[in-house]
Amino acid sequence: MSMAAAAAKPSPTISRTSVASQKAPPPRLAPALRFPSYHPSPFPNHPSSILAASSRIAPSPLLLPPRAALSSSSSSPSSPTLFHGPCFVLGDNIDTDQIIPAEHLTLVPSNPDEYAKLGSHAFCGLPSAAYPVPFVAPGAAASRFPVVVAGANFGCGSSREHAPVALGAAGVGAVVAESYARIFFRNSVATGEVYPLEVETEGLHEECTTGDVVTVDLEKSVLINHTTGREYRLKPIGDAGPVIEAGGIFAYARKTGMIASASTA
Repeated sequence: MSMAAAAAKPSPTISRTSVASQKAPPPRLAPALRFPSYHPSPFPNHPSSILAASSRIAPSPLLLPPRAALSSSSSSPSSPTLFHGPCFVLGDNIDTDQIIPAEHLTLVPSNPDEYAKLGSHAFCGLPSAAYPVPFVAPGAAASRFPVVVAGANFGCGSSREHAPVALGAAGVGAVVAESYARIFFRNSVATGEVYPLEVETEGLHEECTTGDVVTVDLEKSVLINHTTGREYRLKPIGDAGPVIEAGGIFAYARKTGMIASASTA
């Protein structure tokens, strides 16, 4: 074959158009945990998909001890979804450094003694001028306030799982706020330490005072202020409820058989 004929012969290479027309197979995604959906997600900023996203995160280094049973002063002996007692009232934009300052992040929650110390330091970052009543009394190991009432954007700031852990260690069962920072809401569900509840109407924290006796009923989605006689509707906790009740996302996965239990792993 002459050199001229060889030069005129079409190239066997594939054109860019033909390459682009070939469809690549879809990427394979890691399986995610599926959660019950007996309620539509009530949190527009915290859809139930964050629970599935949390399931794809590597297990947290914060291995928590089993939470002690709630005392009769903070909840009904027959129901872990009923919290009763004096409330601690906060304003807007309470950040994680006010909940638990960075100097206490060296405490390891898997150590029962250090877990208790986390609770004794809860909210120690609050300015005393704005909040003269201490959340945890000096020398006390836990708080007398089982319910925290707050304004908008609760738990903003840096991401730290110690924040909801410190509240749970202090004896808090539920936080009722107008809205949450996404990462605090997700950490609360993932650790199973506190119920992050949203009130349906604004102004709850302005109508409550620290020390008011309240009841939070998760089954009825209501907060009752017995001191003022007023009642407030809460958004249902939805898909997050069973996860928190089980003790966190990995405890829930073991309980439902999604992953092997510690005894069989």
